[in-house]
Amino acid sequence: MEMEKPYVIGIDMGGTNTAFGIVDTRGNVIVKGSIKTDNLDIDDYISQLRTECGKLIDSVGGIDKIKGIGAGCPNGNYYTGNIEYAPNLPWKGIVPFAKMLSEAFGLPTAITNDANAAAVGEMTYGVARGMKNFIMITLGTGVGSGIVIDGKIVYGHDGFAGELGHVNIMRNGRMCGCGRLGCLEAYTSATGVARSAHEILDMSETPSSLRNIPVETITSKDVYDAAMAGDEVAKEIFNYTGKLLGEAFSDFVAFSAPEAIVLFGGLAKAGDLILKPIVENMEKNLLTVWKGKVKVLFSTLKDADAAVLGASALAWEL
Repeated sequence: MEMEKPYVIGIDMGGTNTAFGIVDTRGNVIVKGSIKTDNLDIDDYISQLRTECGKLIDSVGGIDKIKGIGAGCPNGNYYTGNIEYAPNLPWKGIVPFAKMLSEAFGLPTAITNDANAAAVGEMTYGVARGMKNFIMITLGTGVGSGIVIDGKIVYGHDGFAGELGHVNIMRNGRMCGCGRLGCLEAYTSATGVARSAHEILDMSETPSSLRNIPVETITSKDVYDAAMAGDEVAKEIFNYTGKLLGEAFSDFVAFSAPEAIVLFGGLAKAGDLILKPIVENMEKNLLTVWKGKVKVLFSTLKDADAAVLGASALAWEL
């Protein structure tokens, strides 16, 4: 690593906002900023990003101090450097994002999807530091995943490997946002938890504070708050969600034998409410050779900086 270039840039692109920051070798975000993603065409977006990020670059001593750029993007393809048909971005089709960033900044650039970026960040700066085999699961609006085997992200032949959120766990089950039925994401994302709340409240008459909220507006945060207050129905919803995750994890272990499965995202904040049923049901369904050998851990990256850190970690390899 060239010590005269002690920093990298991490860019986390979301459908609404893009966060970015300059990161040092220890995983400290030195300075950071953000711009809006939506309502901009791609050329205006790149121009704004170059302007705002340029201010941060100047503040740390100029472009000569920057080794490269890493970006985490919806449907970002590490192999091609393209964003490909991302449904929640304003630009449709295939966007040569890495090439555009590299030309705008004059720096080498790598991109990948959000969950893979989170896995690289966890391996570089977080709880998976030193691990060669683990799976990152991001539990947010969707369910993302990054699979690390022998110290490398699994990309597959086309750059899109590792969509564990779209493994089928329920034949002819709920409609998923991807258009398929019964995906893990349809049950264990934040929106999946809200859907489970709706179903479980409908199927029982057990008293619950959740019944005081219009059912169509219940969120996973409402379920968490109720569970923390001792609500039995809310705890049942978390047990159901954890059961499905644990069963799925036992299958994931069977194909990559990870040292750990690392949880990140909003649902991970539920702590033992989600962890206990996950571990119990994973252990119950594991093949004997893996029982008691696979850890389930929470990410140790700071929420506010995690996505930028994950993206930045890509750039150290450039």
